[in-house]
Amino acid sequence: MLRLFKTFKLTPIIFIFQFVVSMGLNAQSSFGGLALYTLRDELSVQLEQTLKQVSEEGYAYVEAASYKDRKFYGLSPKDFKSLLVSLNLKGISTHQGGVTLDNADQMIADVKAAGFTYFVVPVPPMGMFTYDRETMTMGMKGTAKELLDILNVLGKKCHAAGLQLLYHNHDFELIRNENNVIILDYLLENTDPKYVNFQMDLFWVSKAGVDPIDYFNKYPGRFLIWHVKDMDDKGRFAPVGEGKINFKRILAQKERSGMKYYMVEQDMTFDGLKPLEAIKISHKGLKAFGFDRVQE
Repeated sequence: MLRLFKTFKLTPIIFIFQFVVSMGLNAQSSFGGLALYTLRDELSVQLEQTLKQVSEEGYAYVEAASYKDRKFYGLSPKDFKSLLVSLNLKGISTHQGGVTLDNADQMIADVKAAGFTYFVVPVPPMGMFTYDRETMTMGMKGTAKELLDILNVLGKKCHAAGLQLLYHNHDFELIRNENNVIILDYLLENTDPKYVNFQMDLFWVSKAGVDPIDYFNKYPGRFLIWHVKDMDDKGRFAPVGEGKINFKRILAQKERSGMKYYMVEQDMTFDGLKPLEAIKISHKGLKAFGFDRVQE
């Protein structure tokens, strides 16, 4: 510390004052989260540099989306946590699509060691998720009850480890299926919020033709994290503020929803737009809608 005083010719009081001001400005300028699935290609090539850019664009926290061989993005849980800390990023949640009832205990331990709070099941696990490449539609094999039973087991395991389990929706869970069941409603009505809650993807809810606020009113306090991504006139993913979703109206109901964190996500980009450019546009969009004033 004394070397810093001498190097910059600062008195201790002035140095401390400038340091505190600088830290305060950094805290105020960084807000909101990014779902790292958005930058999956970039992260696979340049992990540290890409995360540094995420931090420099003003994001304060992230959601992971790469776990293999007990590693996050090729790093041990503790090393990944350390990398985030070094870049002024906080790991809040992680999508664990490969979870099964057999590997859950080890996976939960790794998620805990990496410093995450939320263990997110991004699609129906254990081979239940389906995707038709010709029609580009998602779906599910099995019944809502089978999915429910898996989530209830995982939720209790997460709770015992000090984590919180969330289920992330797409559009198919909000559309009445062949058994006359709306899967998301069934899960909400048959899970205990002590063990299982939800990550609402605002794009996919809108894609299903559903008003998110209707769900907030019917199931208050159950949607602890939002995925914030816009929809263009063609129904495609778009940066926040570049589409037609009324985020200001939705944000006004954040307390009703139970939202504690929100993550920008853009599954794909179009018309030559690069993902790193998209997250920059989205961060500006967040501020325009007032997301920077959310107390997390």
